[in-house]
Formats: sequence, C-alpha cells, structure tokens
Amino acid sequence: MPHASRHIRVPLALLLLFGISGTADATVVVRKSFSYFDIKGDSADALDAALNARGPIAMGSSSHHPGATKIRFGGNASYTESNGRCYISGVKVTLDTEIILPRWRDRRHASHELSLIWDTLSADIRRHEERHAEIAREHAQRMEKAILALPPAKDCDTLQAKATEVTTRETQLHDEDQARFDKIEAINFQSRMQRLMTYRRQQLNGE
Repeated sequence: MPHASRHIRVPLALLLLFGISGTADATVVVRKSFSYFDIKGDSADALDAALNARGPIAMGSSSHHPGATKIRFGGNASYTESNGRCYISGVKVTLDTEIILPRWRDRRHASHELSLIWDTLSADIRRHEERHAEIAREHAQRMEKAILALPPAKDCDTLQAKATEVTTRETQLHDEDQARFDKIEAINFQSRMQRLMTYRRQQLNGE
C-alpha cells in the first residue's frame, strides 16, 4: 500500500514565570535568552525594597520576585499511515526560556560590605533561575522520548490524542517539579545565604 505522511501540530504550549531506539526522527530545540531590570539602593534594606517593587511578577502570583524564568514549550509531531496503522515518524520539541535578572545601578557608590552582599545574592538568584531553565529542559527531553515511545495506533487521530495526553501529563509533572524546587529553595534561603557569604569572605581574605 502507498505510504501517506501528514504533519500534525502537537499542543505543547506552556508559559511560566520555568539514545532513543527506532527509526523516528526527534530533536529538542532549546533557546535561552536573558533580560534585566534595573534597581537602585545604597543599603541592603533599600536593595531589598527595590527588588520587591521592581522585580518580575511570576505567573500565578501577585507579588514581585528578585528574578524569574519564562518558559514556553512548543513543537510538532509527524505521523505516517501504512498498512492500516499510524506511526510516529518524527517529533520536534522546542523550549524557549527567558531568564530575567536584576541589575544594580549604584554599585560604584556602595560600600565593600554591600557589594559583597549583592554579589552573593545576585549569584544565587542567577543560579536559581538557571536551575528553573534546566528543569524545563529535562522535561522537554522526557516529553520527546515519551511521544516517540508511543506504539502505533489504528489511525492518526487516535495517535495524536495519545500524544496530547503525553504532553498534558509531562506539563503537569513539570509544574510540580518547578513548584517543589521553589519550596525547597525558600526553606533553605537563610542558611544558604549565610554559608555563601562566609565562603565569599574567606575567598577575599585568602583563607
């Protein structure tokens, strides 16, 4: 029988403030960008207030945050019909992440201690947001593998529905992993900052 191939968009869309066997083709396309918002302040309290006033607002939240990561999944799958069955012939998952970070404009007038505090805090904010992007990348790869692993179906509409179920499930798992990470980070924030400050002081003092 002749082979018929059609390309159907798999609904992988999600926006947040985060070796395969076989012959099917697959790829995860990851694009990452950075943007910044400016803050001012000449004391730790002033910087904290500026972050709370000017930081980005994450999806599902009404408060400002010191940093954020916008995450969008997308992609499409190709289906091939042959001998009365429909097969996944290709999957392309895309992931776009935009990491939003603070930029301090008053550093040249600041004390050495305040600069140390800021360097420690800003590095931790960046690490935190980079991890959000990494969690999203891991789930994009899992989504791709799960769609590729789908067995043939009696028709392409049925197979497309199964692919949609996969993306819905993986999206939910992604959300849960991101929320879990934020919860753990919030609990450990004070002890982590104290440890990082101590480490940075030791580095500066050559200890």
